[in-house]
Amino acid sequence: MELQTNRLHIKELSLAELEKVHQLHSFTQTDEFNTLGIPENIQTTKSLLNEWIQQQNNVPRTFYTFYIQHAQSNEFIGLIALNLGRLNFKIAEVWYKIHPDHWKQGYATEALKSILQFGFDNLKLHRIEAGCAVENIASINVLEKAGMIKEGSKRKVLPIRGNWIDNYFYAILDTDI
Repeated sequence: MELQTNRLHIKELSLAELEKVHQLHSFTQTDEFNTLGIPENIQTTKSLLNEWIQQQNNVPRTFYTFYIQHAQSNEFIGLIALNLGRLNFKIAEVWYKIHPDHWKQGYATEALKSILQFGFDNLKLHRIEAGCAVENIASINVLEKAGMIKEGSKRKVLPIRGNWIDNYFYAILDTDI
């Protein structure tokens, strides 16, 4: 499966991207608001990728993890995923992680809009949600530019580097697009 935007190819993740994904997860900048933490070694990242790939093969499918690359140069941009909740609720959660070399260029917003469209048009979802640390201004901007609406917050819910961090909750409905 592959999605296309003006500037991006968004394709299913495979082990071929292991090195690039490991590098992405190893940056302190991309780990600042991430609950996974920096992987101890490439084997840790490989285990995570294998888990994501295995989840993509479940029937019914409830996990979609994508590798984002530039449409012209094929350069690695980052990751984006859509994880479905209980099927009868027609709900999912989206997350993304962008390589620091590609921050502030609109790639995250472009990829997110594509994933939202995929969720509503192809998967017939009713609601797509996202969470974001309250201090993660860049991610807040991406969510809002993509049309997601802040619905609330939870106090001290994200375990990040030994601290409990507050989180905003965003959502968009199929009727919002």
